[in-house]
Order: sequence, then C-alpha cells, then structure tokens
Amino acid sequence: MSTFELLTLPFMQRALLAAVFTGLAAPAVGTYIVQRRLALMGDGIGHVAVTGVALGLLTGASPTWTAVGVAVIGAILIEVIRERGHTNGDVALALLFYGGLAGGVLITGLAGQSAARLQTYLFGSITTISVADVVVTMVLAAVVVVVCLGLSPQLFAVAQDQEFARVAGLNVRFYNILVAVLAAVSVTVAMRTVGLLLVSALMVVPVATAQQLTRSFRTTLGAAMLLGLGASVGGLLVSAFASSRADVAPGPSIVLLALAGFVVTWPVGLWLRRRQHLTEPFDDEIPEDHHDVSEGHTHQHGADCGHVAVPHGDHVDYLHDGHRHAAHGRHYDEH
Repeated sequence: MSTFELLTLPFMQRALLAAVFTGLAAPAVGTYIVQRRLALMGDGIGHVAVTGVALGLLTGASPTWTAVGVAVIGAILIEVIRERGHTNGDVALALLFYGGLAGGVLITGLAGQSAARLQTYLFGSITTISVADVVVTMVLAAVVVVVCLGLSPQLFAVAQDQEFARVAGLNVRFYNILVAVLAAVSVTVAMRTVGLLLVSALMVVPVATAQQLTRSFRTTLGAAMLLGLGASVGGLLVSAFASSRADVAPGPSIVLLALAGFVVTWPVGLWLRRRQHLTEPFDDEIPEDHHDVSEGHTHQHGADCGHVAVPHGDHVDYLHDGHRHAAHGRHYDEH
C-alpha cells in the first residue's frame, strides 16, 4: 500500500491527529518537569492513572475521563508529598505508584475485562482510537499547550528558582500544582498514543534532545515540541509501514525514534559545549588587580586620617564606609 493510500484510511487519519496533538502537548509540560529535575514524575502519574482506566472499565464510563480524574488526584498527592520533603517521602511515592498499578490490574479483573484490553492503555493502541477519543485528545492537548505557552514566564520562574519566584510575588505552590495537573492531563492524553508505561519518555526525551542544541529556555521549549511532533508522527508512520511484515506497535516505535534523535544529537551538543568553552573560557573570571578610578571623592586619605589602613600591593588602602581608598595622589581606587 502506498503512502497516499495509507493516509486516506479513516483510522490512520484519526491516529495522525492524535499523534500530532500528543507530540506537541507532552514535551510542552515535560520542559518544565525536566527543568525542576522531576523527569520521572510522568512515569509515576502513569502508574496511578492505571487505576483510573480500570475504574472506567468497571463502571462503564469513559476510561479517558476516569483516568484524567484519578491522575489529577495522584499528581496533586505527588506534589504535596514532594513539597513536604519528609525523609520517607520517596517511600510514600513508591507506595503510591505501585499501589496505582496493582489496583488498576485488580480492578480490571473485577470488571471482567481481559489483560489485552488493559494492555491497549499500558502500551498504547493509536490505530484503534475512536473519533470520540480523538476529540478528547485534541481538546485536552490544546489546553495543555495554551497554558504552557501562555504562562511560560511564571512557570519558568518557579521551575528555575522557587525562592526568587516567591520573592517576586508568585504563588509558588499554585504553579507547582498547576504543572503537576498539566502533567497528569498530558499522561492521559498520551495513553492511547504511547501508553501509560511509556508516556514519560515522550515528555522527557524530546526535551533532553533539544537541550543538546539550544541555550535559551524559549528555544528549548519550541524545539522540544517540534521534536515531539516529529517523533510521534514519524513513529506512527514507521510502525504503519512495518506492520505489513511484522506486528510493530506504534507506541514503542515513537519512543525509540525519540531516543534515536537524542543519540544523534548528543555528540553534536557535546561538540557545541566544548567549542563554546574554548571560545569564551574566562567569562566568569574577574582579574584580582582590577581597579575603577573615581575622581569624585574629595577626602584626602593619609596615615593619620582615622581610617583603617590595609596594605595593597605597592600602596596602602584606607577602609572608609565599606570602600577602600588608596592614598596616592588626587585619584582614588575603589573596589
């Protein structure tokens, strides 16, 4: 089957739409998560969301919406536990993650559903996505992208330096919880594309790849979204064409393509950083013997002027009002 014929199939068109929106939304929120050094948050939320999917299968409700609700609650709990910073916080998070996964598998069995049905959410099944699922994916992904771009100054400030953001008047707790909620929504958006167990890769790997080639946050955010888009669409097309010879799942194909991008760009990023270091090796160093001459000081310092004398090279400095002034002529050096 040719490329044009493949793209005319309805299920392929739905899959492409889901891949486009997922590829843009996941790296958008993933940029802030990586900036906060919480790269595995998406993986933990994915484990919790399994319970939400199982509740949907048990009650007959939409698994997507029940997964959103449970994932949001789990994300808030994760943020609260992380913020409190207790010594046993990592243990509490592990209990939450494993409990979510085990509870989801148990509830799925109680609902009379097979493991194969749950597997479509664990590892993705983008080619079987329905029209309703595509609409939900598009709406939720659009909300994530709009918030991530519209509030980028505030979210970046909180992710970069929380103390500075707090002094600047930002509600740090609110923005931290907002990022956690956006991550939860992104996880549920991507669960039909790459699966709950692989979604963290789509949130983190494009960001790590973009960081190899960019130096500003805005550039990293835009490049990560483009790389995520390329990996999602490219992985889908690769799996579609390879499926004629073998059973190739789209989710793993998307993740492996994203990882291949990182492997290719890593040497380039290493070379760029080395080149920058060789070009500007002393940017942060200030010569110790540097002096700024001031002609506006009218006080003539001497040995008996009452100020503390500090030896300095070939002359003597006199400490006055937090500044040192050298007594040699009418001009005075300030440090």
